Formats: sequence, structure tokens, C-alpha cells
Amino acid sequence: MAFVFCCFLQFLLSQDTHAAQRFCLPGCTCSEESFGRSLQCLSVSLGKIPDNFPEELKQVRIENSPLFELPQGVFTNMRTLQYLWLNFNNVTVIHLGALDDLPELRELRLEGNRLRSVPWTAFRATPLLRVLDLKHNQIDALPELALQFLANLTYLDISSNRLTVVAKSVFLNWPAYQKQQQHGCGAEILSNMVLSLHNNPWVCDCRLRGLVEFVKSIGPPFTLVNSYLICQSPVSKAGQLLHETELGVCMKPNISTPSTNVTIQIGKNVTLQCLAQASPSPTIAWKYPLSTWRVFDVLVSSIAEDTVLSQLVIPAAHLMDSGNYTCMAFNSIGRRSLVIRLYIEPAQAMPGWHSRSTSSELSAYVDLRVVKQTVHGILLEWLTVTGLPEEQWFTLYIKSDEALRKKVIHIGPGINSYAVDNLLPATEYKACLSLRSQPPSQGQCVVFVTGKDSGGLESREHLLHVTVVLCAVLLALPVGVYVWASQGPYNCHEWCLCCSPLYRKTPRCPQAVPQCKDSSSKDPPVVYEDGEGCRVMEDNEEIEKEGNS
Repeated sequence: MAFVFCCFLQFLLSQDTHAAQRFCLPGCTCSEESFGRSLQCLSVSLGKIPDNFPEELKQVRIENSPLFELPQGVFTNMRTLQYLWLNFNNVTVIHLGALDDLPELRELRLEGNRLRSVPWTAFRATPLLRVLDLKHNQIDALPELALQFLANLTYLDISSNRLTVVAKSVFLNWPAYQKQQQHGCGAEILSNMVLSLHNNPWVCDCRLRGLVEFVKSIGPPFTLVNSYLICQSPVSKAGQLLHETELGVCMKPNISTPSTNVTIQIGKNVTLQCLAQASPSPTIAWKYPLSTWRVFDVLVSSIAEDTVLSQLVIPAAHLMDSGNYTCMAFNSIGRRSLVIRLYIEPAQAMPGWHSRSTSSELSAYVDLRVVKQTVHGILLEWLTVTGLPEEQWFTLYIKSDEALRKKVIHIGPGINSYAVDNLLPATEYKACLSLRSQPPSQGQCVVFVTGKDSGGLESREHLLHVTVVLCAVLLALPVGVYVWASQGPYNCHEWCLCCSPLYRKTPRCPQAVPQCKDSSSKDPPVVYEDGEGCRVMEDNEEIEKEGNS
């Protein structure tokens, strides 16, 4: 009789197991545990949470899958779920309503994912949540009201993330959230929380002062798993224990400069200085006229932990550089600005109208650039400053290596762009802009070469991306245009002429690589391979000076 009863029990158990597996997901394991039905999907290729989960599940465990996000309404049929473990997946985004259908959830474990942020208000839908495990993610901020809807939490792990600064009010307000939830329920029973914050890159400046005080005085209702929190920056405090660090009070920037009025002669170099002191350490930015066209180098150095010196370097100052230069310093507390007035004195000229006009023409500033691609060509744009009282007209020269004569376009006052259309394939063009009918000088030309065809464009682009680049600025055009600005001590034509094995007449190339941009520009340099883009123009292809026309 006992034998028959034992066999009957085994039959019932096998039937239950069979029924559980029958409604399980492919590749996953379903079982009946003491707390209820459980589903485990380990190393199963799940790109999203399935919408056909078995009903009445108490635990779901999905690990080592390419799961990317938790969208809104993903747990619609899982209102009985209490334990959700999604460790070691690729979860990057949790949408705001993702947890709306999990009112019974007790544990949420998301260890080893790629979360940068968490929608903390989403926990309004999980009032019974007690365990929240977020370690080994990329979370870089913990908002002040992060725990507002986690009043019943007993374990919070946000270790091994990217937290740098956390306000102490995040945790000190938590007991108040518990009291609010229990208001009107008779005797208040406040729970304790185990907190894990270690292995984060803490920035030990004034903003972390509150957290330092919290760690030093840690006690009920909080318990730290590891109280040895270590500073990662600034350099002066790197490696120090957080609770042993003395931090000052935060303050917004104070700015100073040696002089708010600077006067120099045209063509001279000048450096504008701005010294800012603040806690936390300030960031300094410059604002000045024509910043789109004239991009200057900025040198930043740290004088002390809370003091930064910023230097704006203006080489070979031009009349157009005159104006107000605003130094702006800011940090998380506030910002301040200071204006430095720069005046450029023009070059001295001999008496007489003609000499003044000639001096102004010689000191005229012309910046010619390719700024846009069109359907069958490019768009040229320029900035000019002449120093003459009246508006001036300009001459634009366009010449190709196929055409016998150059194209001359007279540009009236107030016009600063010109579209070059109908470009021929596999052709080199050179465009130059000069004041009135003066011949173009160095720094006033741009050279571009069209590709052979669409296939040639792709191969050329690939070639330029994998080689060391010296004297061209790449611009992708429908016909495969490659552009460089011919400026600097050696222009690209002179450099190629000197360095080409077929045309080299000197024992070595110029030591200075052609600076194919203005010294104030920051466009990346590019180069052509020998025999492909760095072709040599014949002497008769040069644009003749207007005086010889």
C-alpha cells in the first residue's frame, strides 16, 4: 500500500513539472518553488521581454542576454511578480512606465547592465519594493528626490557606478518619506536601510561636503556596507578616504585680469589673460567678435586647486581683431564675466591719400573658405576687412587645370559668397579673392580637386582616412571634391612641387610642413597620396598677377 502511495505522489509531481514546462518559454526553465512559480532564462538570446509569459509567475530571472531596454507596459500580464532579476544583460534604458504593472514587486536586481540613469519616479508603481540592486552600471547622478517613492526599501546598492557627487539630503530625507507613507496607520515602525556606495569616482570638492558629514556620522536607520569611500579627484585629494577629507565651502567665480584695456600694433602677437578663482574649480570660456572666422588657441593652466588661468593667444593681430573680448567663468554655484577691450593700432603711413589707400590695401584681410557643397559644385564664402572708409569691391579668380584661361568675377560691395557650379570630374581648381583688381596674395586662395566618379570618390575617401594627412581639408561632394586651403609659409603647390620625386630639385623637402590653414584656424589637416592628389601644377597654371595681365 505504501509503495502504491509513493508511486502516486511521484506521478503527481511529474505531472506538475510537465505542466510547468509545457507553458514555459523555449530555452528557459520553469519550476514550482516554495514562494510560487519561477522562470529562469540564462544565456538565452532575448532581445526584449516576451509578451507571452506564463501567468501567475512570482519570480523571473533573465541573465546574459542581449536585452536592451524595458519599455512601457512590458510587464502587463505579470501583476503577481515579486522577484525580477535582470542581471548581466545590456539594459540601457528603463522607460518611465516600465514598472506600472508590478504592484507586488519586492526585489529588482539590475547588476552588470549599461544604465546611465534611472527613472526614479517609476518606483511610484512599486510601493512594496525592498531590494534595489544597481551595482556595476554607469549611473552618474543620484537626484535629491531619488528615494521619494522607495520608503520601504531595506537594501540599496549603487556601488561600482560613475557617481561623482551626491547630496546628503538624498538619504537624510528618506525617514521623512517613511513617516509620510505610514501617516494615519497608528504606531510608526521605521525600517533600516543597508546602503552600498563604494567604488565610485568621487570628486572630493565642496559639493561633496554634505556626503562627507553623512558618512562621518553614519548611524540608524542607515548602515554602510563599506564605509571606505575613496576620492578619485582632484589630484590633490586622489586616494584619500572620504571621511578623512576636509572640504571647504562652495563659492561662485571671482575673475581678474592684468589689464582691461590692451593696445598693440597691427601684426603683433597678443595674449589676453583671465584668472578665475572658485570652488568647485571653474570652467572658463571666451567670447569675442568674429569667433566663427577667427578661432584662437586657448591655454588653460591650474594655478591652485580652486584657481584657473586662461590665456587667449592672438597671433599677428589684424585691425578686425579690435573689440570686446569677454572672459566667462562658471561652476555649479554661479558664473561671472569680465570684458577686456582690445584695440589694434593701424600701421603708420606716409602723408597723402594715395599712400593711405595703398597701406590699407596691403593690410587688407581676406579669409576665403569652402563652406558648403551644392548639387553640382561648392559654395565659397569669405570675410574681408580693408580698413578703408568706403565699401570696396573685390575680384574673384577661378582657374582649372583644364581651362586655358581663368574666370574673373567682379564682386560688388556687401556680397560675401559665390556658388561655383558645373564642375568637371577629375579636375583641379583654384579660386582666389583680392581687393579691387589687386593680384591675390598668400592666404587668399583655396584649391579643390574633383574626383573621377562615384566609385573614385569612395576609394579616395577610404584612402584619405587611413593615411597620414598633410595638406588638404576633405570635403565630400557629389563629384568627389577634395579641398585644402592654400596658406602658410609654404602653400600646398609649393610643397608638392618640392617634395615630388619627379620634380624635386633640392636635396630635401622644406622642414616646415605646409600649414594649409590660417594659424588661427583649427580645421584638421589632410594630405593626398603621392601621384594621386598631390599633383604638380605647371607654371603657366598659376594665376597671373593683375599687374602682369
